[in-house]
Amino acid sequence: MWTTEYTAGTNATASDVWSALRDLHSGTPLGPASDSFELHGPFAVGTTLTVTPQGQEAMTSEIVELEPERIYADRTAFGELALTFRHTLTTRADGGTDVTHTLEIDGTDADAVGPELGPQIAGDFPVAMAELLAAAEGRAATGRD
Repeated sequence: MWTTEYTAGTNATASDVWSALRDLHSGTPLGPASDSFELHGPFAVGTTLTVTPQGQEAMTSEIVELEPERIYADRTAFGELALTFRHTLTTRADGGTDVTHTLEIDGTDADAVGPELGPQIAGDFPVAMAELLAAAEGRAATGRD
C-alpha cells in the first residue's frame, strides 16, 4: 500500500465542513476547481457515484466509509489498483476543524506505482481543500446547514 495525505484547518465547525463535503459529493460544485460528482442513490455506504476530475474522463467510485461529521471515504478501481480517498474531520479545542484528505493506493504493484501515480492524483489536494474549507466557512458565516 502507498499513501499520502494533506491536512488543513478552519474555524468552521465539523458540521459546516461535513455539510460542504456532503454537498460536493452529492453533485454541488464548491468552486471553479471542483471535480464533478454525480451520486447514484443516497449519501450512504455502498452507493456509487460518478467522479469526473477536472480535465479527465469520468470514473465510478463507491462510498466505503461514512460517519457523519467524522469520516467520508470512497474507493475507485483503477486497473489492478484501488484508490481510496478519505476525508477525516477532527474537532479542535477551539471549536474549529482540521480536515485530513488521504489517498491510499492498494493492489498489484501499489508500492512501485504509488510514488509516481500518487503525487499526480494528490497534486490538487491543496486547491480542493481550500474550496471545501471556504464553502464550510461560508456556511458558518450565513448560518446555513
